[in-house]
Order: sequence, then C-alpha cells, then structure tokens
Amino acid sequence: MTAQGTDPHPTTQRASRALMIQGTGSNVGKSMLVAGLCRVAARRGISVAPFKPQNMSNNAAVTADGGEIGRAQALQAVACGREPTVHMNPVLLKPESDRASQVVVQGKVRGRLQASRFREDRGALLDVVLDSFHTLAETADLVIVEGAGSPAEVNLRRGDIANMGFACAADVPVILAGDIDRGGVIAQLVGTHAVLSPEDRRQIAGFLVNKFRGDVSLFDDGYAAIEHHTGWPGFGVLPWFDAAHLLPAEDAVDVGRSGAGQGYHVVCPMLSRIANFDDLDPLRAEPDVRVSMVPPGRALPGDADLVILPGTKSTRADLDFLRQQGWDIDLRAHLRRGGTVLGICGGYQILGTRIDDPEGIEGPPGTTEGLGLLNVTTRMQPGKTLTRVQARHAATGAAMDGYEIHIGETTGPDCDRPFSHFDQVPDGAISESGRVMGTYLHGLFSKGAFRHAFLAERGQHSGGADYTATVEQTLDALAEHMESHLDIDAILKVARASK
Repeated sequence: MTAQGTDPHPTTQRASRALMIQGTGSNVGKSMLVAGLCRVAARRGISVAPFKPQNMSNNAAVTADGGEIGRAQALQAVACGREPTVHMNPVLLKPESDRASQVVVQGKVRGRLQASRFREDRGALLDVVLDSFHTLAETADLVIVEGAGSPAEVNLRRGDIANMGFACAADVPVILAGDIDRGGVIAQLVGTHAVLSPEDRRQIAGFLVNKFRGDVSLFDDGYAAIEHHTGWPGFGVLPWFDAAHLLPAEDAVDVGRSGAGQGYHVVCPMLSRIANFDDLDPLRAEPDVRVSMVPPGRALPGDADLVILPGTKSTRADLDFLRQQGWDIDLRAHLRRGGTVLGICGGYQILGTRIDDPEGIEGPPGTTEGLGLLNVTTRMQPGKTLTRVQARHAATGAAMDGYEIHIGETTGPDCDRPFSHFDQVPDGAISESGRVMGTYLHGLFSKGAFRHAFLAERGQHSGGADYTATVEQTLDALAEHMESHLDIDAILKVARASK
C-alpha cells in the first residue's frame, strides 16, 4: 500500500521474484554477497535488480535523476548492469551525530530522525519502502534484497523496515548469512533461530557461512550442527574472497584498511562523520601508492606526501573533531615540510577561513573558524547539490568523472585559481603556493587519465588503469567464486513472487 492507502500495482504487473540476504550482524558481508549474486544472475541472463529497504551510511552515490542512495546499492546496480535509481534504497539514514541522522527518502532529504523517536518514525516509512520495492520489481525478473544489521535485534522488531518487518510485509524469503571470520558462527546462526518469533523464523529459507579461511572440510561438523539445531538447510560455505579490497568499501568499518602499495604516501585522517571515503579506492589500487587511514588519537605520519581531507556529513563538528586530535597542527607541519593537502567536499570547506551556518542546517546555528589554509569561506544554505558531472582538471587538462553531493557555497580569492571546471564552470580553489587544493568533486580519482596526470605532476608513476574496468573484473571474479562454492541453483530457487 502507498501512503495514500491505495494499491498502485494491479494484477497485471510483472511477475517478479525476490529473495533477501540478511546477516547475523553488521559487516558480515551482506553487501558483497548481494553484489555477487546480482552479477551471478546477470551472467545467467536474468534481469535482476538490487534493493535495500533501509541503509545507514554516509557513503552515498548520486543517481542519474538527482537523488542519492547508499554506495553499496550503486555498486550492486553495476553488478546487475543497471543504472542506479532511488528506488534501490528508498530510505537512507545519514548519521550527523550519535543522536540524530538525516533522513533521505526516495533520494531526497526529508528531515532529521532523532534516536529517541527512531522506532516510531522509521515504521511510518514502510509504505514508502513497499512502494519503491514494487516499482523496482516491475522492471526486473528478480530482485535481490539486502537486510541491515541483524534480525536477532528483536528489541527493534516493532516498526522494523530493514529486516523481518520488510520480509514479512512483502513475503520475501530470507537466506541468513553468518560470518565465521569473527568467530562464533554456530552461535550466531543458532542464536538467531532461538530468538526469532515463529512468524519471522518461517521466512528464513536457509543459511550460508561467509568469510571462511583454510580447509572448508574442517567445518563439516559445525555446518551439520547448525542444520541440526535450526532445521534450516545450508547453501554452502563461502571462502574468503581475496579481491574484496578492489571493490568500493561497503561500510565505514572497512575504511581503516590501508593499501599495501609502496612509494608515494597518501594519508587520510578518519573524521568522526567521514563520508564518501571510497574516493580513495582508486589510489589504493595503484601499485606505487600507499594509502594510510589515520584513526583518531594518532598523529598524521611525518612521511606523508599528500594529505587528503575527506568528505564529512557534519563539517563544523568534524572541524572541531580534527582540532581535538591535533591534526590541524600536523597539517601545518606537513606543509612546512613541503607536503601537499587536498580537501574534498567537506574537507575543502574545512580548509577555508570560516564556515557559516546561520540557519543550523548541519547542527546548531553559528560560525566556526576554519583552518585558514585556503582563502575561501563557506556558507551553508538550504538545498543539497546532487549532480553527476564530467570535469576537466585545470592544471593538466585531464578529463575527470565524478559527482557533487553537498550543501553550502564556497567563495573567496583562492577560487580564482580553480581546481577543475564542470562544463566550463570553475570548481574548487588552490592556494597561492599551489600546495593546498580543494574541490567539490567526489570520485575524481576513478578516471585513469586524471589519476595518471595528478600523480605525474608530483613526479610519481601511475599505470593509469581503468578503475571502472577493475571493478567490473572483480565483480566477475566474485560471481565465479560464489558459483564455485555455493549452491547457486538452490539459492535462486528460493526466490518467489512477492506480495
């Protein structure tokens, strides 16, 4: 049913089937499993689409129609060979603090959700979720749904739209994934079975075990124990997928991993509300580049060549957070040593002299003094810029692809030296010294031509590899990995027509 209480989906709608991957906890690999299944189905000639009812992430992607969805669903759309749409992730919660999140509904900001009203307000969005699900189902023969967190969090069951609340409302069968790498996978799966209500338990069609390292046969007895205690059939044990790091990170938990490359050292401080951190993934893939993510409480390494200040969901709050870590002092020392700084989106705003938010768009109204490394100021304004762009690097003329996803307008003398141009419109700023740069362009390093030119400017070699091709090849490898180790035929047979 829609919010208006009428059924927009007549009996003549496309007979789409659906199945859902839920997990025993966060970060068990649900996003990767769905991406892999999507690519498996697409390679078999099935028209397939991904869907996640509710996502909580500051890592967002921009759709062609000017909306935003979780980055993981954008990757899953690539796995399907489809253009991402807002209906693939109708509810996106973007944490602004420990107590509140911005709510994005069908691609557009609807307001803020307070933690104290989380259950009540979230449950009211079920009609919107079902509307998007049915809209998407009309375009595909198979919809593969990703849950969020864990259905074992039964304290959150009332008003749930992310796991069993959605699965029961849409009558979508569920495969439950456990993560053996973190230990206790038997307890994860058997414990979930024990705490679920009989109604929710009936939605689960079986289980699989993810992230196994070593000889899979050593887990035969454990696998049998899970089947015995739950009565659920198993669909297989999936060994660790070594190439997972070549795919965009699915969660902020993964942002702490550092690249194994040597040579040119790129350093990124992990802001408290870091956003769109996959901007660095193409640099990680460079063999002669080393990317280090610096957690709170640690100094920025003294051997850094380039420090990237990443995007953030709460610019002024993260500016205060940056100072609390002493990173402002580290940045100035880095520049005295001859280093370079690049700010992306919120990181660009932080580099300026001042951030004004008179209407309290990102938090309490007020003004925060910036780092003063760029002679620019930012004023937060209502309305969010959500645009895919093709750009050209001002210094080298290299082509760039990316997207804007920000609030606020940045102006000042250093904008007379733009970082790039979007359709002849200047973007960003560069300091007089040329060693401090800022841009609103996310995804800028994905295009090999620009990445090669940017590194060459700094005397570094780059293979200029096509990162998009690397992602496609990795998705194919993931599909083959899953075909080899899981009972894919049985998994696909689980899918059935939904309500």
